[in-house]
Amino acid sequence: MSKINTKPNKTCSGYRMPAEWHPHAATWMGWPHHRTDWPGKLATTRWMYMEIAKKITQGEEYRLFVDSATHEAQAKKMMQQSGIDLKRVRFFRFPTNRGWTRDYGPVSVYDTEGKPAILDLHFNGWAKYADHTLDATVAGKAAKKLKLPCHDVKRPDGKKFVLEGGAIDVNGCGTVLTTEECLLDQKTQVRNPGLDKEAVEGVLKQMLGAGNVVWLGNGIAGDDTHGHVDDLCRFVNETTIVLAQENDPNDVNYKPLQENRERLQSVQLENGKKPEVVYLPMPKPVCFRGMRLPASYANFYICNHAVLVPTFNDENDRKALGILGGLFNDRPVIGIHAADLVVGLGTLHCLTQQAIV
Repeated sequence: MSKINTKPNKTCSGYRMPAEWHPHAATWMGWPHHRTDWPGKLATTRWMYMEIAKKITQGEEYRLFVDSATHEAQAKKMMQQSGIDLKRVRFFRFPTNRGWTRDYGPVSVYDTEGKPAILDLHFNGWAKYADHTLDATVAGKAAKKLKLPCHDVKRPDGKKFVLEGGAIDVNGCGTVLTTEECLLDQKTQVRNPGLDKEAVEGVLKQMLGAGNVVWLGNGIAGDDTHGHVDDLCRFVNETTIVLAQENDPNDVNYKPLQENRERLQSVQLENGKKPEVVYLPMPKPVCFRGMRLPASYANFYICNHAVLVPTFNDENDRKALGILGGLFNDRPVIGIHAADLVVGLGTLHCLTQQAIV
């Protein structure tokens, strides 16, 4: 695995977020308990957590947010039944609203002295759901428990800056991927009212060490976050990007994904060079109760032991696993059945958040 450079990028000031493939101390997840997130499938989802935890604990600590002693006991019993080593599991009894830890969980960075810290990105329920106030406290609580500094991220005007972890992806060298639909739209699910592109880039530069921001357009259909980048475009190493592509011109995702493909043809990395762009197929539409779900192979998670890729009982599962398998040569690429997970409008990357300490 790559060695982490803990020093801030020379082209940026402030903090620095390492890439996901750099070594982790642990992975955070939140125990699923919000029944309306997985209607009729909550029990199935909990067993899917066991499959994820089993892979993660082979290479790092698994940290689980639980609401209560009852939920902790429930999770422990299921882990024992699944053969998971509980010595690699650590429970944090922090009440949460939902399990989408990527978006509200503690974001690990290195500060200006190269020391670990956590960012509080002021989760507001994707500017859509009112029941988010418990989730919004998790980053600060985790920092206190781990005895790490927690940086309160602010806008240029001093107000709280709102950002979810799924809205960004970094290469650890100074470039961040994000979308205009999520961070710049001022009409739908507005995170930071009144902030223009320059102001948003200024905060990303300071907090993530991202002096170079690559702006994509819109996200995929079914994504109720309004354009998270982790469903469509990801770094797999410092110079290579994978982009979801829809080949059916009659599919609603065809046009926005083609537009993002055109955008990437002209972008540059922080060193002025063009990235290599590799195209991931999309699965056929996955629907539940008449609603299109945000099924995408781009929502993979890179842990120490493996790359975990959502699969959907689709003929393109094999193609996506093969493409990603050819891009990661330092750890296996493993498919995790996610046709039930995606009913909650997210899959593997949405549920996880890496920790550097």
